Amino acid sequence: MVRVAVVGLGKMGLSHLAIIRAHPDVEVAAVCDATGYVLDVLNKYTGVRTFTDYDEMLRDAELDAVVIATPSSMHGPMVRKALDKGLHVFCEKPFSVDSDEAKVLAEEAVAKGVVNQVGYHYRFVGAFQEVKRLLDLAVIGNISHVLAEAYGPVVMRPKGSSWRTQRTAGGGCLYDYAAHPLNLLNWYLGMPHGVGGSVLNSVFSKETDDEVFGTLYFDEGKSAQISVNWSDESYRKMSTKISIWGAAGRIVADRQEIQVYLRDTAKVPDGYQLGWNVRNTTELTDEVWFYVRGEEYSAQLDYFVKCIADKRTENVNSFTSAAETDKVIAMMIADAQKGASVSNDQVLPVAPAKKRGIFSFLQS
Repeated sequence: MVRVAVVGLGKMGLSHLAIIRAHPDVEVAAVCDATGYVLDVLNKYTGVRTFTDYDEMLRDAELDAVVIATPSSMHGPMVRKALDKGLHVFCEKPFSVDSDEAKVLAEEAVAKGVVNQVGYHYRFVGAFQEVKRLLDLAVIGNISHVLAEAYGPVVMRPKGSSWRTQRTAGGGCLYDYAAHPLNLLNWYLGMPHGVGGSVLNSVFSKETDDEVFGTLYFDEGKSAQISVNWSDESYRKMSTKISIWGAAGRIVADRQEIQVYLRDTAKVPDGYQLGWNVRNTTELTDEVWFYVRGEEYSAQLDYFVKCIADKRTENVNSFTSAAETDKVIAMMIADAQKGASVSNDQVLPVAPAKKRGIFSFLQS
């Protein structure tokens, strides 16, 4: 049995706790939160050992791993203390609001040889996994462009101040919403060498962004645009969509399905044909032992537990991959602060046409 502690009992923490408690190979050895009432209820009805002090829990509880679901600004210090104890760590996203800290922690986790994972659950959605498989097979040939979108009705009116309303604490649309499609872009295309045209707009929030737009530039002329808005009431809940254009076809995927158009120059994999193909997430998703919010939430925690059992320290959602997303977020913030690359009163020379990707203003 893997002895696990859950730290932070907000929405995500309680979700993780419900899932991990039902896992057949896990013993929840402790929970930690600052809210005494929640701890009292959990102790009374589950008997789990409770702590209000993280350091005390790490000292007194017998643990193999921790699941950290605290406010984002607390992730770094808590992860470091868990690594110092030699514990395996699952941390909610974003990994760190400091991209330099994220890189250091990723390197420490590798040096310690512990399982490390960040909660980018879209990598466990069947349709998005199928996108990755098809791209690895080069089914649609050389990729030219990707559009990554996410919309939903999270902030629909001005709110009081909390950590979720402050970008420096890890709040706002960029860290909370846009991080997901950005992480998928990292998974599909790798790390961009630059960003441009980044816009972080407020719709209702006073201290942070409610919509995020920008362009990412990758090697070999590939580009991706990000379009995210969490103040969009035309959507009932968060909706994330990836559209990919290649020389031999096109791929479009969301939580529900993947649509693939293959030209006659495509490498047609088993189960596909030329022209349009549609596969539902349900047929691409393995059953899970316990369902709370979606199979992907259970699947990611099961993957974490199996990595511990198999002593597999590098995985699909490692600290290293999450640190790349933190870096892209930092690049977009810096780019947005610069403002427009070219103003309308500038007189610019017209350069000779060259291959795609040359006419880009990059922020490295």
